[in-house]
Amino acid sequence: MNENIMKRNELLAQKVIKGLESRNMTGYYAPTAKDALAKALELIPEGSLIAMGGAMSAHEIGLVDAIKNGNYRFIDRDATDDKRAAMLASYDADYFLSSANAMTNDGVIVNIDGNSNRVSAIAQGPKHVLFIVGMNKICDDIDGAMKRARNVAAPINAQRFGLTTPCTKTGACFNCKSPDTICCQFLITRYSRHQDRIHVILVGENLGF
Repeated sequence: MNENIMKRNELLAQKVIKGLESRNMTGYYAPTAKDALAKALELIPEGSLIAMGGAMSAHEIGLVDAIKNGNYRFIDRDATDDKRAAMLASYDADYFLSSANAMTNDGVIVNIDGNSNRVSAIAQGPKHVLFIVGMNKICDDIDGAMKRARNVAAPINAQRFGLTTPCTKTGACFNCKSPDTICCQFLITRYSRHQDRIHVILVGENLGF
């Protein structure tokens, strides 16, 4: 990545981290995916019970493979026929891995979900939530973050899942009520009441959607 972009990302990340701190959340900056993986594994003790929602960014930095191949207890909902049981077990995890559809530059996290297991676990349940967030997802304000979540992340995810929502054909949100819609629940995380629960690794690379 261009050196000037990397410098800009680092400076912006420091602003986001201060915003997170003001919201009782903890932020870190990792210049590269490799650095982000090292920081994530530093934060998660071996032997931890780990679950996750849909988080392409966690896959992209190699964290999911490292968890599966390491000394951890991983709740892999894709490897079981009883997905409901896996989702329910996730609420008692030590660490829940996630990404964000968008974030504001003062530390507000925005997510949209279809099945809602991801946003519900972010809001309540797991002892810790660890976000992996590329700097491409940082927006100026909540309005911008919502627009990004609905018009960038949602259409791409709907296309990825092979759904038949209007956004898969146009690339833009239609505020639809399609049976296939993945925009069922909107979660805005603006503050954490629980000290040391929410951690965010900001990555100086483009990750996820």
